[in-house]
Amino acid sequence: MPDSLQAILARVPLFNSAADLAVTELSGGITNRNYKIEMSDGEAYVLRVGGNDTDLLGIDRQIEYGCTLAASRVGVAPEPVAFLEPEGYLLTRFIAGVGLPAETIGSAQNIRRVVESIKQYHALPGFPGSFSPFRVVETYTVTARKYNAPLPANMEWLLATSAEIERAFLRRPFTPAPCHNDLLNGNFIDDGQRIRILDWEYAGMGDPFFDLGNFSAQHAFDDGQDETLLRNYFGSFTKAQHARLKLMKIMSDMREAMWAMVQCNVSQLDFDYVGYGQKYFERIAEVVKSEQYREWLDDLKGEAP
Repeated sequence: MPDSLQAILARVPLFNSAADLAVTELSGGITNRNYKIEMSDGEAYVLRVGGNDTDLLGIDRQIEYGCTLAASRVGVAPEPVAFLEPEGYLLTRFIAGVGLPAETIGSAQNIRRVVESIKQYHALPGFPGSFSPFRVVETYTVTARKYNAPLPANMEWLLATSAEIERAFLRRPFTPAPCHNDLLNGNFIDDGQRIRILDWEYAGMGDPFFDLGNFSAQHAFDDGQDETLLRNYFGSFTKAQHARLKLMKIMSDMREAMWAMVQCNVSQLDFDYVGYGQKYFERIAEVVKSEQYREWLDDLKGEAP
């Protein structure tokens, strides 16, 4: 065990008298380092050690802890058992289960099961903090420029597109709800009974359509899967719902691309952030230049206030 990690574990009362701790670094993260801590009695936990300068990504570890705690109370998030300040290291119970492969998470059954979990935390009274993809994109752009990130030549066009989508959404303002805002494939665990969701560092009060759009965009859902998603969430399918979902998929891609532009000059992890962001920039351009994009904007014009 690295000395630095041992020093962190020594600050957790739960481990003070524990012997023979087994520590395994968990793979897959592209922001933080995560470790599975197993005790001799069979209990297991996960320690999250935040990446460097994650405040530049808009991450507030105190808010992450509060959102994780709230979502754990309805059985969706892992239960926090320790929060170490000032660094914001988070220790949660380990959830035993299997991941949902990207190629199967889009089945009708799995979409229904994921939506059941999403609706549970959306119905909570509240989360600390707030989240807007529009403000996040703007903030990330300022940070990326400060660090001379390789922004695309059409950056001003991308920002104008974000503003256009926001204007369309504001014709009918949403009611904020507790949202996760980072529904990547690796954040889902099937414990055999329900779908559990990890990694609440971007969570806060926001637009439920961003969660839906983010989930869909990150798994490349097609029109049929999007309809299944909306029908499971709302019990209905309207043009306005469809348009909001599709437009939020664009904002999900834009947030992801700009996140990569911040990370490429900040993160110390070995990951191709520039290539990761480029994939999303290209997808945004393809969708926004299509006829469907204008149709979605028009569909929101006819939406009842």
